[in-house]
Amino acid sequence: MDHTDLERQVAAALTVNKYHRMNQDMPTVSPKMPETDFQIFTSLRYDQALCEVPESELRFAGWNYQNKSPLYMLDFHRDRMLRAAKHWKWTKAIDVLKGESGLQRLTVLVLEHVKGKDGGPLRVRITVSQEGEFGCESWPAPKKSLQNLFPKQLPTPGVHDGAEVISKEEVYEVVIDGGRTARSEYTHFKTTRRAMYDVARQRAGIKPGDLKEVLIVNQDNGCIMEGSTCTPYFWRSGRWVTPPVPSQFDSEEGSGGNDGTSRRWALARGIVVEEQVKVESLVDGEECWMSTGVRGFMCGRVKLL
Repeated sequence: MDHTDLERQVAAALTVNKYHRMNQDMPTVSPKMPETDFQIFTSLRYDQALCEVPESELRFAGWNYQNKSPLYMLDFHRDRMLRAAKHWKWTKAIDVLKGESGLQRLTVLVLEHVKGKDGGPLRVRITVSQEGEFGCESWPAPKKSLQNLFPKQLPTPGVHDGAEVISKEEVYEVVIDGGRTARSEYTHFKTTRRAMYDVARQRAGIKPGDLKEVLIVNQDNGCIMEGSTCTPYFWRSGRWVTPPVPSQFDSEEGSGGNDGTSRRWALARGIVVEEQVKVESLVDGEECWMSTGVRGFMCGRVKLL
């Protein structure tokens, strides 16, 4: 990428940030784990192509249409981390995440982190500790069209791609976890306690880079909670549905899965609705969709083992 452009973005973020400091220090990056032995985190997409959104016809894109930024749905990522910090009453984390100053801290953190990299799309993992300390790591991410990052709709199963329809760039194999998972605060909020997801992926034999996802099943009601790394969408009664998730953690309501960023975006635009999905309702070969805050929206096909 053009390093002059990156320097310009960092400088702009720093300029705005100084007016929104609210007596808080700039992001502190620390590799140390807090006393609670876990951190809140989010994974988002860094992609210079996102800077084209404000000049495009994607008026429905939301934050990325209103803000020229290489960070995908940054506002929703911040909101999710902030809700988790409030749940655990991490006051120092709340202070560094809240308000416009919180968005600017995250912007500066990522733009400083990507300096010196080749400019291609990245999966960026941001952590925040109980002490309000940020961490940042990144890995290469696949290229995605803006259409797949901000779809107007998800196509009816069997319908071919059209000019106004999301592209089926790749099709993931989607399997059902052979085990069952208990809902908890750590399935509702995204934290570094991810053993339940790691084990499910091991059971499914998923290796890094595989076009494969495993569906997590609630041990109490036999409903789909989520995917191990994504939000799933299923075609039911003539519309796309996704497992329900309450805005706050609840030990009984909803599917027990994660309140994802791209999921929130799709629900807000009426692309999908919430509905419980029983595991026995899944059919071998049925088309489904998935989304993440890094890869956008992806097509999948259920495979019953």
